[in-house]
Amino acid sequence: MTKDAIKEEYLQLAATVREHVEEQLQLGLFEAEITETEQKSQYADLNLTALDADAQSCVKCGLHQGRNTVVFGVGNPDADLMFVGEAPGADEDRQGEPFVGRAGQLLTRIIEAMQLTRDDVYIANVLKCRPPDNRNPAPDEVETCSPYLLRQIELIQPKVIVTLGNFSAKMLLDTKTGITALRGKFYEYAYAKQDAHVPVVMPTYHPAYLLRNPNAKKDVWEDMQQVMTYLEQN
Repeated sequence: MTKDAIKEEYLQLAATVREHVEEQLQLGLFEAEITETEQKSQYADLNLTALDADAQSCVKCGLHQGRNTVVFGVGNPDADLMFVGEAPGADEDRQGEPFVGRAGQLLTRIIEAMQLTRDDVYIANVLKCRPPDNRNPAPDEVETCSPYLLRQIELIQPKVIVTLGNFSAKMLLDTKTGITALRGKFYEYAYAKQDAHVPVVMPTYHPAYLLRNPNAKKDVWEDMQQVMTYLEQN
């Protein structure tokens, strides 16, 4: 085969491959695979301090435009128990610490009723920046910000993660099931790496929900009693 013939065959093959890739991209198949891979490996080399520093300068979604502070997380970096909410509110945005408003004060009382302090546990949110007017997190915001939380969990290695409300439960369990159906039972964390520590997840109601529905406090306390028993036995 002549050089010109080889070149022509190569160009035809390259054109075929390019057409196939463009077709797959249009169907969204490559994009989904790349996104999932990048999310799993993102921040893999950062420790908790470096991860916090990276988050402080994050401009990956539009929420950075209206924030006062990035609310990364607070507490014991070696905690056995981790609480995860959905997003900072106005008080948290001002102070740079999760769960410091009325809902946060209730969460503190729940933690103290478990014979623990906020310094004993770790507290974080799915989103690190406050959504405008405390609206619900948007799907693209959760997708963009959640790798920070996944790396936090990987570094802290809690035995139990208590998810507070719908968004953190759905995200960490990779489910569409709502909190009312989920709460009160332990589940396996959805994003544990192979041969790595796998925490259990206890979904329960968000403290803000309890402020509006005081009767649900009984349900949350039953959930926390299960958590305390699990921690005592593990």
